[in-house]
Amino acid sequence: MDAEKILKNLDRVTPFFQPIFSADQHQVIGYEILGRYEEQGEYESLGSFFHDSSVPEEYRIEVDNYVLEIALERIKDYGEDFLIFINRDPNLLMIDHGEEFMEILHRHFQPEEMNRIVLELSDTISLENFEPLQHVLAYFKTYGIKIAFDHLGEDSQLDHIAQISPNILKVNLNQLRISGGDAYQVILFSLSMLARRIGANLLFENIESEYQLRFAWKNGGRYYQGFFLARPEGEFIDKDLLRDKFHQECQSFISLETKKMEAVYQRTMQFNEGMQSFLKQQKGSKSHEELLGLLAAKLDSICFRLYICDEEGYQKSPNILQKDGQWLVQPKYIENNWSWRPYFLENIVKMRNEKKGILSDLYSDIETGETIRTFSYPLNNKEYIFFDLSYSYLYENDALL
Repeated sequence: MDAEKILKNLDRVTPFFQPIFSADQHQVIGYEILGRYEEQGEYESLGSFFHDSSVPEEYRIEVDNYVLEIALERIKDYGEDFLIFINRDPNLLMIDHGEEFMEILHRHFQPEEMNRIVLELSDTISLENFEPLQHVLAYFKTYGIKIAFDHLGEDSQLDHIAQISPNILKVNLNQLRISGGDAYQVILFSLSMLARRIGANLLFENIESEYQLRFAWKNGGRYYQGFFLARPEGEFIDKDLLRDKFHQECQSFISLETKKMEAVYQRTMQFNEGMQSFLKQQKGSKSHEELLGLLAAKLDSICFRLYICDEEGYQKSPNILQKDGQWLVQPKYIENNWSWRPYFLENIVKMRNEKKGILSDLYSDIETGETIRTFSYPLNNKEYIFFDLSYSYLYENDALL
């Protein structure tokens, strides 16, 4: 977009407002301010202008502040109380340490109203700006201003973001299409863990389908934004416009997830009963390898790998691995320690106390890369049997996926 043209025609620059919805209230809780350029009755996004590093910094700052001033006037005239999401490049913000930005806010808000502001920063912090930015944001927070981080993905500086401790992390669902489900799930897991650790809320943006809305809901999103819900417009909408739609969607999501959880519970019960019966039938002393061989024969179409570990995570048996329709013995895994795996020790303690097995969540297998689940069961007071369910089995029982 031609920067000179925009600056010479600032009267054609106008703010648009994209609603942000809340999962708990089922209504609009805020708006993100977006810049648009009008030409012959058509409105074009200014996103490419603001993100173009070849455009002089002072030009981008001037247009950004112009859009903000007009937007805040319209918000004031509208009169309703909602959160106001304001985008800023952190490196541009640090040119004057946020002074002009705060001056604009002070012209439009009383100190007690500052808690409506959500400063939305792109994840483009330069190293030299990081420490000064921390101080500036800490100062902003004393006014009640909330901090959000946007454009989070594979290259995000999560360690820096954690130090700033934002209130909101924005998750871009466009990445779901670009990265693919498994890769994106890894990114999302990291963001979810970070949000939980620092007490931040997840905001899912670019929601363009019911599937993506369900994905956001299932993965702990508190706030939602996207064309599926509402497009950016020059005017505000009734905050309860989608309340009934949200209620219906939520009921559908809850019903689906409850059925899946029930299926996992029932399958866990079946595995427990099957293991209990199997172990009762085993009379006489058998080696670990013999025991797993007998179990493998019964689980031929269900699992692809079995092994035994002690309570400290040391593997006490070889792997019994199914490959090309044959069961292979892999002694090289004996004495490997798996206690570093997430939830391993937690599950050991749980099995030891409850005297029953556990079916894991879905995860990607280290060696095959496939999505699997693992069932673990107490063999005795100190040892535990593990068997990995194959993806083909999960696929045939799709409620487990």
